[in-house]
Amino acid sequence: MLRALLLKWLSQRRSPIDRGTAGERWAERFLCQEHGFRLVTRNWRNPRDRREEIDLVMRDGAILVFVEVKTRSADALVPGYHAVNEHKRGIMRRAINAYLRGLAEPPRTHRFDIVEVAWPRADAAADPEIKHFANAALKRRH
Repeated sequence: MLRALLLKWLSQRRSPIDRGTAGERWAERFLCQEHGFRLVTRNWRNPRDRREEIDLVMRDGAILVFVEVKTRSADALVPGYHAVNEHKRGIMRRAINAYLRGLAEPPRTHRFDIVEVAWPRADAAADPEIKHFANAALKRRH
């Protein structure tokens, strides 16, 4: 009971940045525990353009996976997957290319995943719902 009250109080005081960081941690934990991914780095920024950020860089076996995490409330009008619009996908393409250029030995294959973390509004003590969209398109499909 006390835990639930404390979590509710903390969730009301949590800033959007804290909620986003918490969402990234939940996504990382989910990918590692449920899918066997390994973390390479988190919150990588392009040294030439700091606006280009990759939330999580992970390994799925031999595949290097670039993960965009979108944290939302469960009743958000736009789900996290759909919030990764064409503009954001362009930023991700540039960031991924910059990351790959910086590697001494680029991987044979890589992909882009989106993880949606939906925080329940009614019960602040409940865990978020997590959805994983593997191999999301980075380019517009015609």
